[in-house]
Amino acid sequence: MRARATGAGRRRVPEALRRTPLALLLPALLGLAFLVLPLAGLLIRAPWATLPQRLTEPGALAALRLSLLTATLATGLCLLLGVPLAWVLARSGLPGRRLVRALVTVPLVLPPVVGGVALLLVFGRRGLVGEWLDATFGVSLPFTTAGVVVAEAFVAMPFLVIAVEGALRAADARFEEAAAALGAGRWTAFRRVTLPLIAPGVAAGAVLCWARALGEFGATITFAGNFPGRTQTMPLAVYLALEQDLDAAIVLSLVLLVVSVVILAALRDRWLTA
Repeated sequence: MRARATGAGRRRVPEALRRTPLALLLPALLGLAFLVLPLAGLLIRAPWATLPQRLTEPGALAALRLSLLTATLATGLCLLLGVPLAWVLARSGLPGRRLVRALVTVPLVLPPVVGGVALLLVFGRRGLVGEWLDATFGVSLPFTTAGVVVAEAFVAMPFLVIAVEGALRAADARFEEAAAALGAGRWTAFRRVTLPLIAPGVAAGAVLCWARALGEFGATITFAGNFPGRTQTMPLAVYLALEQDLDAAIVLSLVLLVVSVVILAALRDRWLTA
C-alpha cells in the first residue's frame, strides 16, 4: 500500500508542476485580450452590409492594385539583392560580417519615418545619389511609384536576409563541397545545389518580405507621398479614410487583416507550430 501511495504521489507531482500559477495566468490572459480585442473590435464594427460596395469603389481598388504591384516589385528587388547578401553573411569569410549583419538589421528597429527621411537624403533630387540620377538619367524617385517600391524594399529586405541566412546556416555545406569536388564552379554549385536546399527558407523570407512591404506606411508617406493612383497604397488609404470616412477605413483595414491571416496560415509549419 505504501508503495502504491508513493507511486501515486509521484504521478501527481508532474500534474502539479504543469499547473499555471495564478500570478502568471492572469497577466497572460490580459496580454491575450490586449492583442485579440482590437482585432475583434475591427470585425464587430465592420460595415458588412456595404462591404462589397466599398471594396469595389475606384479609390479602394486603385490603392489595392498599387499595393499589390509595389509589394511584389519590392519583393523582387529584395530577392535580387538580399539573397546574395545573405549568402555573403552566411558563407563568405568577409571581414566585419558582424558589423554588416548589424547594419542589415537596422531597418527592423529604425522608425519608418526616419527611414523615409534617410531615403530622401540619399535618393532625393539633391541627395547623395539622387542628384546624380537626376542629372545623368533624368530619374527622380521621390513622390513616384518607383519611390514606393524603394521605400518598401528598404524596410522589408531585412526579413528576407535574416530568413535566407538562417536557411543557409542550417543547410549542410557538404553538398556544396561535393559539387565543388566534382568540378562545379561556385555559381553552378550555388544555382544547382545551394538554392534548392534553401528554397523553403527563401520562400518563407519572400512571403514575410512581401507582407511587410504591403503594410509599409511611414517610409512610404515620407519618401513617396500620398498621391491617389500613384503612391497611395492601402495603409496610406486607410490613414486618409480615417479622417473622412471611418467605415471605409475599417473596410480597408479588414483587407490588410485578411492578408496577414493568410500569410500566417501559409507559414504555419514554420512559425505557428514552432
